[in-house]
Amino acid sequence: MNLKTIIFAAASLLLAVSPAVAQTKTRAHSAVHKDLLAKNASAKEQIRLIDQSSFIDLNDDLEPEIDIYNEGWNSRSVNPFKEADVPNTAVINVTGYHIPHPGRITSNYGYRARFGRMHKGVDIGLKMNDTIRAAFDGKVRLTSYEGKGYGNYVIIRHPNGLETVYGHLNRHLVKPNQVVKAGDPIGLGGSTGRSTGPHLHFETRYMGYAINPAAIFDFANHTTHTDTYTFSKQTYQQPRNFAPSREQLAKNESGVNPYISADQKSSYVVKKGDTLSAIARSYGLSATTLRKLNNMKPEDKIKVGQTLKLK
Repeated sequence: MNLKTIIFAAASLLLAVSPAVAQTKTRAHSAVHKDLLAKNASAKEQIRLIDQSSFIDLNDDLEPEIDIYNEGWNSRSVNPFKEADVPNTAVINVTGYHIPHPGRITSNYGYRARFGRMHKGVDIGLKMNDTIRAAFDGKVRLTSYEGKGYGNYVIIRHPNGLETVYGHLNRHLVKPNQVVKAGDPIGLGGSTGRSTGPHLHFETRYMGYAINPAAIFDFANHTTHTDTYTFSKQTYQQPRNFAPSREQLAKNESGVNPYISADQKSSYVVKKGDTLSAIARSYGLSATTLRKLNNMKPEDKIKVGQTLKLK
């Protein structure tokens, strides 16, 4: 084989291989390019989401103590707690509250014979898309959907150790890990999940125990019964009611009992031995509400002869 023949054969071979090599390099370059574009798009999306929730946090001063978020914070369960960790009793501060919705109670907490199960909250009547608000300051642990139960629901964990559950929402207005303040909108009322009509299913839980909300809240008067609630494994299902009984009202008329129903009287004169908490309790008010009515600070003391506003 002469030199010309060898050169011609080599050139032919090179021309045959080059397009395949070029095509392989082009495919590799395209793949890398697509990866870069995908990463760039992901980064832009992350920046867009983080920008609203992390870089500018207008509620940063509301952030509760972080240690209360350790137990079951990432759980998808409504009850992430272990029975062994729940104390027999605990005093819970329920000041700084806000009624989640001002509607009337349409179904109470308790055992439902026809369904053969416990109703672990109260149902509050509402109109479709009424605003639902956070009961206390806190942080959203979970927003989810359960077709055979809660429907769209929100769970908020609070610095006082409680968790509140808001069920059958038409839609959520908050996201997990979002810090909220008592009274902030968290959802719109609806009838999603196992529901026969628009209402809010509202639960108050302590380490998984579904407390009767009526033990904490006086829903009729949009307040709490007292400034603290003592959780007990023996009594957490029982409601509380500090409204004056008929016997108390009868004593009021005879002068034996100095307290008069708030519906009958708009003020009260402090007597020897009175405490602000006892007076508030007798009128179905919380001490916090009574202080607000009288422009009092938490450290202010009542005095004998002082007139307190009740409305």
